[in-house]
Amino acid sequence: MIVIMDPRATGDEIESVTQEIQKIGFRPFMNPGVERKVIAVLGELDVHKADLIDHFQAMAGVARVELISDLWKLASRSYHPGDSVVDAGGALIGGNEIVVAAGPCSVESEEQMLQLAHEAKAAGAKLLRGGAFKPRTSPYAFQGLGEEGLRILAKASDETGLPVVTEVMDTHDVDMVCRYADVLQIGTRNMQNYALLKRVGSTGYPVLLKRGLGSKIRDLLMSAEYIISEGNQNVILCERGITTFEDSTRNTTDINAVPVLKNWTHLPVMLDPSHATGNWQYVGPVAKAAVAAGADGLLIEIHADPAHALSDGPQSLKPSKFRQLMGQLRLIAQAVDRTMGDGG
Repeated sequence: MIVIMDPRATGDEIESVTQEIQKIGFRPFMNPGVERKVIAVLGELDVHKADLIDHFQAMAGVARVELISDLWKLASRSYHPGDSVVDAGGALIGGNEIVVAAGPCSVESEEQMLQLAHEAKAAGAKLLRGGAFKPRTSPYAFQGLGEEGLRILAKASDETGLPVVTEVMDTHDVDMVCRYADVLQIGTRNMQNYALLKRVGSTGYPVLLKRGLGSKIRDLLMSAEYIISEGNQNVILCERGITTFEDSTRNTTDINAVPVLKNWTHLPVMLDPSHATGNWQYVGPVAKAAVAAGADGLLIEIHADPAHALSDGPQSLKPSKFRQLMGQLRLIAQAVDRTMGDGG
């Protein structure tokens, strides 16, 4: 349920409504949008909905009261009709500009990271991606450099000015990752790790939430709701491929998810063509399709020597291929009335 206040409502009237919501056992959540003052009423609303509507409707300063049928109340466009724009360390995601995050799957060394950070910026990327903690299918595969990897990412960010997005896997690591990163990534395997979702929600840091391998779009939005309900509106959704019967690529890119999400939620939507395909030859075509479909940004893996990468080399673009792709993406962005920044 949402209580939509009259534009002329006073601060005292708004406060009276929020206090009344708490008094009867619910939790108020104020929409930070400036277009209208909306208070979400959170809690079990399955009984006496009509009575609640009449109760709030009669209060001073209330324009109207509406029910939200979506389970994802705070992520719903009913609650927040306009597009949300997330400030990711200065990179604005969800506006007219399409934002690209680029970098290696794993931070391997300082030399490697600094080189790729400069390559990413020169090609036009606005965010630097790289894994310091790597969830791997095999326990014997490279697991990342940990805090040393975070330090290297921070140094690369200092040199290039690119904000850092990196994965956090454990509630105990959140504070440490926050010291080095600008955006906290929740990987596909942790999309429904509710303790972790609540923890990153409590930080206020921008969160890049990746869709689970076997998760429906509704599941993704409910996971986003966990983060937002902790008071953190800075959530970016990411389609990264799902598991189907098809095995010609690593995963199956659900390109439908982009327009569906843009219709169902106000949150920005990115797409990761590297993990979606698992093959560098298909990264470009899928990235172009994502831009045409309405994605607000892309995550693209790059590596100077993919054949010797410590993780996910087959899906990584060489810097020269990445520069070429960025030029092509700008043309597609222009065709759909979007912009992409030039290289620095």
